[in-house]
Amino acid sequence: MSASSDSLKSIFFALGANFAIAIAKTVGAVFTGSSSMLAEAIHSYADCGNQGLLIWGLKEAKKPPTADHPLGYGKAIYFWSFIVALMLFSMGGLFSIYEGVHKLHDTEPVRYAGVAIAILAFGVVAESVSLWGCLREINKSRGTQTLWQWFRRSRQSELIVVLGEDLAALGGLVAALGFIGLAVLTGNPMWDAIGSIVIGVLLVVVAILVGAEVKSLLVGQSAEPTVLAAMREHIAAQPEVAQVYNLLTQQLGNDVMVAVKARMAPQPSDVALIEAINRVEAGLRAAFPSIRWIFFEPDLRD
Repeated sequence: MSASSDSLKSIFFALGANFAIAIAKTVGAVFTGSSSMLAEAIHSYADCGNQGLLIWGLKEAKKPPTADHPLGYGKAIYFWSFIVALMLFSMGGLFSIYEGVHKLHDTEPVRYAGVAIAILAFGVVAESVSLWGCLREINKSRGTQTLWQWFRRSRQSELIVVLGEDLAALGGLVAALGFIGLAVLTGNPMWDAIGSIVIGVLLVVVAILVGAEVKSLLVGQSAEPTVLAAMREHIAAQPEVAQVYNLLTQQLGNDVMVAVKARMAPQPSDVALIEAINRVEAGLRAAFPSIRWIFFEPDLRD
């Protein structure tokens, strides 16, 4: 199964969970008057829109190459992932902070606190399912890396975004539960407003981290370091190759472009040299199915 299909499953997990949570939070915000609950409802609706953009991005990334875009549209997913990070920052984070600051000066007691707590508890369960689905797909390619290492090194921007959203959403729900609980226990509704600000700050931090990673992909990154090292080792091990001078890669969505400069082993003719290069390219494609383009330059020196 392709990485694109794996990512799509994770996105649909998140979309289903966020839509159910958004409806529940909206009902809760109307009944309780809780700013934390309203901030969480807006956050969930924004997440639903974000997942829609990621699905669109994955679809656009599959468009075939054209004369204007000879290397295809694979990087389109990076653009839409970056838009999602901006939405998470603005519609999620900044709105929550604004709502919290506003309610600090116009506090209202939380009504029907039991309803709010029950809805948030449901949200924690649903968001945990979404996070489980995301981690299941991540673990297929994570290997022995820690989650943070995977986050910094992965080239799957859609999974980076979904992971960031799920962690922010789960953290926001736990924060909302805690601050609404404080508001009820102390009788001071300012705790609810502070909870909205804390949720907003959490979303802004996650959006900045996700945005920074996606920006690197949008500008242009190589294949993952472990994959790059494995490619070099594979090429160097071929009997047709005497020495690998240079190996450049660029990640284009789920596809990879490879440029190789190498000294070939002596061949009896120019036709034999071409056939040797073709064998090396075919072996490289078989070993690394994500490779879509190979540019091979035989040379005598670097």
